[in-house]
Amino acid sequence: QVQLVESGGDLVQIGGSLRLSCAASGSIFSVTAMGWYRQAPGKQRELVASTRGGTRSYAEFVKGRFTISRYNAKNTVYLQMNSLKPEDTAVYYCYALIETIQMGPNYEYQYWGQGTQVTVSS
Repeated sequence: QVQLVESGGDLVQIGGSLRLSCAASGSIFSVTAMGWYRQAPGKQRELVASTRGGTRSYAEFVKGRFTISRYNAKNTVYLQMNSLKPEDTAVYYCYALIETIQMGPNYEYQYWGQGTQVTVSS
């Protein structure tokens, strides 16, 4: 069993900052990638940022404002969000690509967190 637990969502004013956290735990052999998606009401889920190895990537709409980082020793990923805008309002979902102890290396499975609400008020 693998679990992803997120935290950090909140209500914040325009221009404010938040830091989301997501920790993976359970029968983990290796976490090969982690990242964040978001889904606003009535819209499709969209990729926000991801990290794999030493590479980080961002959606255009968050470049320069959001920073993804990872603490490998604790299988944790963070999303630092600055200069928040009303259009950043969404449920943010953490994901991880994980090789489990049961299946060993070279078999990646994607796991999701439960989601955390970020609301930016005008």
